[in-house]
Amino acid sequence: MSAARENQLIANSESHRRAGESRIETADSAWKSLYRVGGGADLAVLVFIPIQMIVFFIWPPPSTVTGWFTLFQGNALVGLLDMDLLLIVDYVLSGLVFLALYAALRRASESLMAIALTLQLVGITTYFASTTAFEMLSLSSQFAMATTDAERSTLLAAGQAMLAIWQGTAFDVSYILGAVAQLIVSAVMLRTGIFGTAAAYAGLLSGAAMLVPPTAGTVGLVLSLVSLVPLVAWLILVARRLLRLG
Repeated sequence: MSAARENQLIANSESHRRAGESRIETADSAWKSLYRVGGGADLAVLVFIPIQMIVFFIWPPPSTVTGWFTLFQGNALVGLLDMDLLLIVDYVLSGLVFLALYAALRRASESLMAIALTLQLVGITTYFASTTAFEMLSLSSQFAMATTDAERSTLLAAGQAMLAIWQGTAFDVSYILGAVAQLIVSAVMLRTGIFGTAAAYAGLLSGAAMLVPPTAGTVGLVLSLVSLVPLVAWLILVARRLLRLG
């Protein structure tokens, strides 16, 4: 092969390499807005966690339907917060976080990230099927205006059904799907240095603890509280990296 021919091949190869890098850089820049949105959503979830804990500490959730109705009649906002109003917002925000994580980690394992994103989105949809906060608010108003014992009994039975749905199968399924999605994402993080090993291990610890829903007795409640420590660390590290990518 002549020297001129060899130089031409090298030049073509270099040109193709630079074109490929340019396409990658352009593709990455197209996700920057999503990275920023995901990072901002992540920070919002971090803010909501201590607020929710403070609300639960000051106004513990009632254990009876009558107690819930009384709480809603006395302070509707506190009643909604006790019935996980902020968690509804958290689930919406988590969808944005996982979309950003998919964009950031898709090259490490596009198939696993697609599975994780799908599980998270299904979990969000399933969780919405379990939320009954505004139904309980409506029932409490009707209970306050009820004039007969028959009406009150019917409303109490309806309230009991709402509480059963709120902490029922749909909630447990959504909780576990979210845990599995977080485990998958954190495992993918170990394949790349984008988020660092600290974020990956924090996500693995949090996801493992969340495999048991808080409705599963004392063990589930304790594990849900324990999971908050690595979860907060994971959220901080993920938010910091996503904002940098953006």
